[in-house]
Amino acid sequence: MRLLWAPWRVEYIRQPACKRAGCIFCRGRRAKDDRKYHVVHRGELALAMLNAYPYNTGHLMVAPNRHVGDLERLSEDELAGLMLETRLCIQALRKAFKPEAFNVGLNLGQVAGAGIVDHLHVHVVPRWAADTNFMPILTDTRVIPEALERTYDAVVAALGRLSRA
Repeated sequence: MRLLWAPWRVEYIRQPACKRAGCIFCRGRRAKDDRKYHVVHRGELALAMLNAYPYNTGHLMVAPNRHVGDLERLSEDELAGLMLETRLCIQALRKAFKPEAFNVGLNLGQVAGAGIVDHLHVHVVPRWAADTNFMPILTDTRVIPEALERTYDAVVAALGRLSRA
């Protein structure tokens, strides 16, 4: 049996099922407490938030403000806003973590791997040459070396430095 320590999940598990239901991006957009919902930035047409179950430290998701699941249903302005927010996130992650590369992409549809099908979002995943080890190979388990709260603080601080530049 594999054991993976993930203490941040207990808050999710203990919530009543009705609170877990619904769109995380719409909840994040309506939230007053950005830290609680891991919202790192709010653009005019899109918002960015930490992935609560990250592939790597700094894994962000960028979603249009409007609840829409199909890329082709975005207006030209929404599409531009989504990409501008994605670019801003990449700039902030470069400042905060100095990654060597990024995986940036969308999973459109459940078969493509979308965990949230009805609200499209762009994944922005920082990558480093040494960001993998024996764990994924031998145990199909990834190790995230930093707490979400610390990652949140680093990304928000980097975004603040970008806005002052």
